[in-house]
Amino acid sequence: MGVPSFYRWLVGKYPSIVFPAKEDEWTTAPGDAGGGPNGVYHNMYLDMNGIIHPCFHTHLHIQSVYPPTTFDEVFQAMFEYLDRLFRIVRPTKLLYLAVDGVASRAKMHQQRSRRFKAAKDAKDAEVEEKLLREKFRAEGKEVQPRQTNELSDPNVITPGTEFMEKLSMALEYYIRARLNYDQAWKGIKVILSDANVPGGGEHKIMSFIRAQRTRENYDPNTHHCLYGLDADLIMLALASHELHFSILREVCYSICDVIKCSCRIS
Repeated sequence: MGVPSFYRWLVGKYPSIVFPAKEDEWTTAPGDAGGGPNGVYHNMYLDMNGIIHPCFHTHLHIQSVYPPTTFDEVFQAMFEYLDRLFRIVRPTKLLYLAVDGVASRAKMHQQRSRRFKAAKDAKDAEVEEKLLREKFRAEGKEVQPRQTNELSDPNVITPGTEFMEKLSMALEYYIRARLNYDQAWKGIKVILSDANVPGGGEHKIMSFIRAQRTRENYDPNTHHCLYGLDADLIMLALASHELHFSILREVCYSICDVIKCSCRIS
């Protein structure tokens, strides 16, 4: 669920741990060891929660000029963003996509209180909008009809909903298409842990890493790269005791909310 202001404090105290990730086009020459513009990474892990929400919410959308209005447009935006992240890291062995499943009891209580508050605020805003519309009609002003779309309710980003079922099918389609037609994906093992698997995305990723460490043929020099927006990923990465662990995340710049995919923490 994140640690408020932890990332900002950490970067302010230890600025050298963060540096911009390169997004240059990268081509692998014959006989090359692989990797991308930021070096060789064997495994890449994606906490999909940090991808779904910016592509779903219109005020957070990375292409806010034309925000999505349907589920298909959300999925298309996710595919484009996944391609961008893949080009930055270019994993050579494994890609793990983790979607938040059913949360623990404690987190459920926290989510419920937050969503009940959001629902109350939305209902109050709807009542106020209705009063304003009636006032404008009484004054003889033209009132545009209220527009609704599939993305009107953000609570559909919850395990068990129709949206999450369609999301799982869309991600399966995306993975199959890339494995079959994209040369950069050749030879990579891809694991999708969708909302049907219980647990938060970041915890499913860390459980997978801990399970891999118990194998006899595990290479301790494996280079990991984890994408996610929550600051608690830093603590989880440190607790993994891996020698080579980096975190890829965005940096938001003040008023304009310009999102630049950049930071890597080693």
